[in-house]
Amino acid sequence: MGVTRREFIGAAAGAAAMAGSSGGLRAQDRKPLRVGLCGCGGRGTGAAYNVLEADPNVEIVALADLFADRLASCRGALENKKDPRVKIVDARCFTGFDAYKRLFDTDVDYVMLCEPPGFRPLHFEAAVEAGKHCFLEKPGCVDPAGARRLISAGEKARQKNLGVHCSTENRHDWRIAATVKKLHEGAVGPIVSGRVFFNTGPIWRYDRKPGMSDMEWQCRNWYYFDWLSGDHIVEQHVHELDLCNWVLKANPVSATAVGGRTVRTEPVIYGNIWDHFAVDFEYPGGVHILSHCRQWEGADGQRAAFFAGPNGEAELYSGVITGKAAWKYVGPYKDPNTVEHADFIASIRSGKPYNQARQLAESTLVGIMGRTAAYTGKTVTWEQIVNSPQDYSPPKYEFGPLPVRPVPVPGRTT
Repeated sequence: MGVTRREFIGAAAGAAAMAGSSGGLRAQDRKPLRVGLCGCGGRGTGAAYNVLEADPNVEIVALADLFADRLASCRGALENKKDPRVKIVDARCFTGFDAYKRLFDTDVDYVMLCEPPGFRPLHFEAAVEAGKHCFLEKPGCVDPAGARRLISAGEKARQKNLGVHCSTENRHDWRIAATVKKLHEGAVGPIVSGRVFFNTGPIWRYDRKPGMSDMEWQCRNWYYFDWLSGDHIVEQHVHELDLCNWVLKANPVSATAVGGRTVRTEPVIYGNIWDHFAVDFEYPGGVHILSHCRQWEGADGQRAAFFAGPNGEAELYSGVITGKAAWKYVGPYKDPNTVEHADFIASIRSGKPYNQARQLAESTLVGIMGRTAAYTGKTVTWEQIVNSPQDYSPPKYEFGPLPVRPVPVPGRTT
């Protein structure tokens, strides 16, 4: 059975949490929304493409990055599109550790924070202080201290009527949204268990060059350091963990986990993160969710999110429910990376921008909770992780020496 028009419209509206429709957005078009990008790597450049695809009345006018070569690469890629809405000039290109501040001092309306996640709470606070609507890439932070900063800045944004969108884009995927709506309506009965997987091959790396300082190498090779990425359970698996919170309408009670560093073992290449995790998350009501994530070359890949009840099971990415209430999503589909910007811009233009800062902070904390349980070999509760003093921030943000924390060892790491 396919999705009805009413179900599709209801699911899309719920996922977007929008205040206005696309028709209302066109009716209210006035001056272009001026966009600044902070973090000019691959994801930042991709997000810039997405915002151009999402709305005809936006302009990309400013760029900021720690490194001049990355900014130049992003600028070249955007200008090669020959899109007249790309209006980048030298005076609006900023590099260095304070580049984000200088970008926020311009007259941009909408900033995209696509820097490594270890910088995100700091940059988000500054963007809110500067009065900017914010698009935050996932995850929101890398430690509990950062999550608290994210929530606090999100509340300040709410007080200022500033929008905060978080790129857990599954919530803007029409197929997933329609399937979650079915689960919330009781299609499989009460959820009793789930399985979520983000098992992939290896990701990029940046090899250290002669004369490169600790700080520069770590920032260029940021994925492999806890203070910059939070480890891959936080940096990438956050998408599936966000689905768990969405489906179950709750945060987990506790986490027990295993994991390790089996394939990526060379510290001079792979920093101090692990390459696999397996976590048992317990949610309220005794609901257990099994979580797997790994990055192994040559191994089978799997990205999926299953949720089961007494009457069947749903897999969200495929939009399929099996069992007594068998169902399959057959409605329209559009890239959620584009839809999310369209939804957010519509809410900004409506005058009632939505704010997802707490949602992102809590979904990120689920990943941090699983990581901490694995690193320590201990069962970790939600209260413990929310109140943890753990703060991975470096003592200062400048090029120079920066020792790398040891690779965590369960039973020894606290």
